[in-house]
Amino acid sequence: MGDGFATVIDSTPAPPVRVMLLLSSLHGGGAERVAVHLLNRCDPRLVDVRMGLLNRSGPFLDDADHSRIDVSPFGQNLLAFEGANSSFYRPHKLAAAAVLAPLNLRRMIKAHRPHVVMSFLKGMNVITGPVVATMGADRPRWIVREGNNTDAVIENELQNSLARTAIKSLTRKAYRAADCFLANSHEMAAGLQARLELDPERVRVIHNPIDLAKIRQMSREPVETPERPFILTVGRLEYQKNHDLLLRAFAASEAARGHDLVIIGRGSMDAETRALAAQLGVAERVKFPGWVANPWAWMAKSDLFVLPSRWEGFPSVVAEALACGTPALVTSCDFGPAEVVEDGKSGWVVPPENLEAFSAAMDHLLENPGLRAEFSHNGRIRAEEFDIDKMVERYSALFIEQAMAADPARESYARPVEMGAAVRVAE
Repeated sequence: MGDGFATVIDSTPAPPVRVMLLLSSLHGGGAERVAVHLLNRCDPRLVDVRMGLLNRSGPFLDDADHSRIDVSPFGQNLLAFEGANSSFYRPHKLAAAAVLAPLNLRRMIKAHRPHVVMSFLKGMNVITGPVVATMGADRPRWIVREGNNTDAVIENELQNSLARTAIKSLTRKAYRAADCFLANSHEMAAGLQARLELDPERVRVIHNPIDLAKIRQMSREPVETPERPFILTVGRLEYQKNHDLLLRAFAASEAARGHDLVIIGRGSMDAETRALAAQLGVAERVKFPGWVANPWAWMAKSDLFVLPSRWEGFPSVVAEALACGTPALVTSCDFGPAEVVEDGKSGWVVPPENLEAFSAAMDHLLENPGLRAEFSHNGRIRAEEFDIDKMVERYSALFIEQAMAADPARESYARPVEMGAAVRVAE
C-alpha cells in the first residue's frame, strides 16, 4: 500500500490547484453527494473546486454553491439523464451525448482551465476520455472516479450481449487511459483493477465522506414515523438494491409480526415493489415515504437498518445509519458494505441473495436488544472513520498530488507535508 501526500504553503504564497468535477447532473445518490461536499468544503487556499454539469437539475442542487457551478451552454433538455440508468441508452440520448456532451465538456474545461478534472460515474467517464485526450497542451490531469460495480451495472442496464460487450470495452479503454483511477472502497479497487487490467500505480481509494455533525444534528429533528417499531432501508427503488429479497425476508420473519418496514427512496421499480408487498400479504406493514430530505431522523428512530443489495460501491447510507447509532444488517455483495460494517461488532454481514440468512439475521437482531445496543455503540465509533473533514482532506491531497505530477515545478515553492490519513493504493 502506498501513501499519498499533499502540500501546504511554506513561505511563498502559491496559487491553489484548480479542480473541475464533471457530472451529468445532480440526480442520483452517493456520487453526487460526494461532489457537492467537495465543492462546498475543500479549502480554497489549497484547492479551487468548480463543477461542470451537462444538465442543471437534481435534488442536490439545493445544497451546492451555485457560484461554482457551470452548465452546458446548449442541449440542456437532450442531456437530461435522470431516472433509471438504462435511459442513457435510448437512441436520442446516445446521439445527443455523442455530439453535444463532448462539445460542452470541452467548452467548460477550456473556460476554467483546471489543473485536474475528475469525472463521476461510468457514462461521464466514457465521454470525458476523448475530450481530455484531444486537448493537447491544455490537457488537465484526469481522475476517473468510480463508485459502483461497473460490470453489474452494465449487465443490468443492457439486455443485448453485443451492446454489453461494446460498453464494457469502452469503459475499460477509458479507465485505463485515465491518469488516476479512484475507487470508494478497497474491495472495488482490487476487483476493478483486476477486471479492467488497471495500472496499480494509478489506483487510489478514498471512502465516501459523511457529514457527522449535520447527520447527528438532523437525526434529532422530529419526524412522523409509524406507530409500531420499524426496520428501515434507504435507497433507490431499482434492481440493484434488492428490495424484492428484503420484502420476502420480512414476510417470512417473525419481525413482520412486531415491526413495520419503511422503504425510503424512489425509482423505476416503485409500482413493482408495492405490488410485491401486497402479494406477500405485508402491504399494511410496509411504508413508502418516497424521497425524504432528512433520512437521518428516520434512521435514529429505527430499530434496525438493512441493506440487502445485489451490488454496491461504498454505501454511504450504511455509514450514516451507524453515525445515528442504528445497528446495520448488510450483505457481503461486491463491493463495499462489508468494508463499512465490522461484522459482529457494529452490525452483521450475511451472504448476498440468501433469503433465509437475511430473514434469520433480522429476527436474531430484533430479539436481542442488548446486542443491538452493543452494535449501536460500536457503530458510532466506526462512523468517525468516514467523517467529512478526513475524507475532504484526502481528496485535497489527491488533487494536489495529481497537479504536482503534471507540473513538478510546483515543488520548488511548496514542500510536501503529510495531510491526514493517506490516500492509499489498492492492494
